[in-house]
Amino acid sequence: MSSAAPTAPDAAPEQAFRLAERVDRRPRVTRLREAVRRHRADLLVALVWVALAGWLTHGMWPDPAGRTLALNPEDQTLYEWFLAVDARALLGDFDLRTDRLNAPDGVNLMANTTVIALGVVFAPVTLLLGAPVSFALLAAANLAGTAVAWYLLFHRTLRARRLAAALGGGLCGFGPGMVSQTNSHLHMTAQWLVPVIVWLVVRLLRAADPGPATPDETGRVRPGGPDRRRMITSAAGLAGAVGAQVFIGEEVLFLAAVTLLVMAITYAVADRDLARRALPGFARGLAIAAGLSLLVLGYPLWFQFAGPQGVADGMFTPAYFSADLGSWWAVSPLSVAGSAEAARLTTGPAEYNTFLGWPLLLVTVACAIWVGRRRLVFACVVAGLVMGTLSLGPEVVLGGTRTALPGPYALIGGLPVVDGALPMRFALALLPIVATLLVLAVDRALRGTGRARRLVPLAVGAALLPIFPTPLPTIARPAVPEFITGGHWRECVPPGGVLVPVPLPTPKEPGPMRWATAADAAFSLPEGFFIGPYGRRGTAAMGTFKQPTSALLADVARRGGQPAIGDEQRQQAAWDADFWGASCVVLADDAPHVESLRTTLEQLYGPATRVADAWTWRV
Repeated sequence: MSSAAPTAPDAAPEQAFRLAERVDRRPRVTRLREAVRRHRADLLVALVWVALAGWLTHGMWPDPAGRTLALNPEDQTLYEWFLAVDARALLGDFDLRTDRLNAPDGVNLMANTTVIALGVVFAPVTLLLGAPVSFALLAAANLAGTAVAWYLLFHRTLRARRLAAALGGGLCGFGPGMVSQTNSHLHMTAQWLVPVIVWLVVRLLRAADPGPATPDETGRVRPGGPDRRRMITSAAGLAGAVGAQVFIGEEVLFLAAVTLLVMAITYAVADRDLARRALPGFARGLAIAAGLSLLVLGYPLWFQFAGPQGVADGMFTPAYFSADLGSWWAVSPLSVAGSAEAARLTTGPAEYNTFLGWPLLLVTVACAIWVGRRRLVFACVVAGLVMGTLSLGPEVVLGGTRTALPGPYALIGGLPVVDGALPMRFALALLPIVATLLVLAVDRALRGTGRARRLVPLAVGAALLPIFPTPLPTIARPAVPEFITGGHWRECVPPGGVLVPVPLPTPKEPGPMRWATAADAAFSLPEGFFIGPYGRRGTAAMGTFKQPTSALLADVARRGGQPAIGDEQRQQAAWDADFWGASCVVLADDAPHVESLRTTLEQLYGPATRVADAWTWRV
């Protein structure tokens, strides 16, 4: 190299000045203010969704610990307990099999819908303000977060106008199924990662597509090449998003995967050139994502199906949890135009997963036809039909009557993993599918200049208006005994020990689990509300077997009276306490038939000790 060659600074001194000018030396507040100004429209949309979510859940806000969702209080009790147990990860006291319920066997958290990732993220809130506050925050945040995430996907990836994207995001986040599932099903409403997964799949596909072959300067035709860096980053991001969703809600991930699979196959059939060009690279990217995911998820998934207290099957009957065909054109009772009579078309207020209403169905069909022959429209229509028909279950039901017509679900029923998803929840996939069709139609109309520019958005808005949600009803719930909230429980059970509340918690009456929740799950409970291997031949079941003493006390709590207590019952009570590993039996003043229970317990365990507002027996 010649010594006369210019050095970098000497060769282009003006370049150094240009590079220096690119460094933004303005104050951080100024940069933040400009960023807010630049994205103010997106922020306004997000604020609208946050306000709507807060309004829908406002019944819990005056007193989260003293109010509960009226339509599904049992599941709220369960999820608050989950959040309390998950929060213990911040204290270094967490395992995939927890011993804080169903003592002495414990509970497999992976086999239950424990929203572990959300519980860990909200652990500071739970430990500082209590699990009911975390539950109320998550109930609202899931709705708003899902709406915002879909809005950004429609606006940034689909390049739709903001009004179109906002209408689609609103339907995805606040559609009838989402609002209904907000009745205590946090694992089903936490769908804000699904648009991220969709975006990463689209990004991977675009990176894997080398593009059509083009001639170079010599006239020779050379094919392009995939963007390997974007493929790897997309695959890594997809693995991370999938891994996080597994620890939030596996059923949502399963539904998203099935929907994307159907859409991908349909799109490949519609665009064979793209499939031939991109499939090799796309498959490699998915293989990388799967491999990275298994590094993180291999052990938790094994633990879920084959670990201690794990279950490998679903516990719900597909025939019972099937969508009624008539519910598709009905309007949810939780919508402004809904009626209470429509509730008979589903299994409960947390499962209004269809209920789109006939106006929205008609407008969606019209929009799909008007938008025209686009590959995305074709993929959405096919996926919508597949997921919608699968929601009908193994036998079609119309107006509450079984028609004896087999449903497409009968073809996949009984397959591994499929049993874990309720057929009627396949209908939840219709919200983003319908939203995509509406977004495409409204966006096309807004880009035009004719009558459609006004008529299409008005028609879509009119179709969405009947399903606009109403606030979720709430009711007051009994206060947790001062024996727990005042920390008096420490006088009879050590941290991590077993406290036996009377009556013991069950899936139908899980109230005593709130005691452990209020104490940040610092002690264990026998029995309770959970999924475990207590069905026939070790299959999945809700709850566990009741010990004889537990069954005796439950009968007294239900009917009152005084059972005959002899040496046999006292010996059995001692054996049961030893089986549970119990330190203390506790009867609170607000227990049903409290005097009958107290007399029974004194005959079983001897004289009681009064502590705060409870009677206690050391065993």
